[in-house]
Amino acid sequence: MSNKYLVTGGAGYVGSVVAAHLIEAGHEVTVLDDLSTGFREGVPAGAHFIEGRIHDAAKWLDSSYDGVLHFAASSQVGESVVNPEKYWLNNVGGTTALLAAMRSAGVRTLVFSSTAATYGEPESVPIRESARTSPTNPYGATKLAVDHMITGECAAHGLAATSLRYFNVAGAYGTFGERHDPESHLIPLVLQVAQGRREAISVYGDDYPTPDGTCVRDYIHVADLAEAHLLALGAATPGEHLICNLGNGTGFSVREVIDTVRKVTGHPIPEITEARRAGDPAALVASADTARERLGWQPSRSDLAGIVSDAWTFARTAPQNTGVAEA
Repeated sequence: MSNKYLVTGGAGYVGSVVAAHLIEAGHEVTVLDDLSTGFREGVPAGAHFIEGRIHDAAKWLDSSYDGVLHFAASSQVGESVVNPEKYWLNNVGGTTALLAAMRSAGVRTLVFSSTAATYGEPESVPIRESARTSPTNPYGATKLAVDHMITGECAAHGLAATSLRYFNVAGAYGTFGERHDPESHLIPLVLQVAQGRREAISVYGDDYPTPDGTCVRDYIHVADLAEAHLLALGAATPGEHLICNLGNGTGFSVREVIDTVRKVTGHPIPEITEARRAGDPAALVASADTARERLGWQPSRSDLAGIVSDAWTFARTAPQNTGVAEA
């Protein structure tokens, strides 16, 4: 069955991959993006494109849409600390306007791009959806605020919604991949060293209580992530706000990532060991049991070498980075 979906932030990294999957599944897709951080060439062929802000979604959203997939957000943790007002305005204010537009148009299905940053410092791993939420930065706080907004919308107005809390998204899907600038994610940073665009990779702390002393993170392939979004659309239930973690349930250390990049690229990767960064947990690993049980989701691209290989192929063919990808 073909449906019509609005994808906000669909010119960014995750949004573009999800939009591509929707089109491949036979759906009609409209991408809404202001291109402040996304890329026009990131909009998949076959999608209708509207350059605009989610604050103005009511201009375009009407009853012909079957649902919304919401990726439009400011998403840089460091920036959120020094410019929190931008994050409250964009992430919370923009979503408030989007929910109002959906209510007015009678569009009653939503999949929201949430984040593991809503949990803050974990008390135990793997992290389950029942874990305490205590964000350590405004970015995570705004995403958690939106989750609370959606819960209220479902209870009061019958919205069918799923929030997908991502852990570390990586890899690429064909011509869609990470193009952050400045870059803050480990895999593309290490690949920049392999490309000669960066002299060395910094390892922040090698004395954590982990097998090799470096931080451990849960990496999920962006294509596996996209498939979860399509499943979430099918599982949406009126009046329910379902929250699912998305991760592989296993972690890879910083050293394992660096060693894997060396093997995949064939390039030496010089390391510089630096002091721990404040607020960096030793391990962040997801329990994705809820997504498996409720969505029928099973990641199939969990191999770290495969994730790195896809990212490396994209890094060598993508245009030079000119902005920070959304979502």
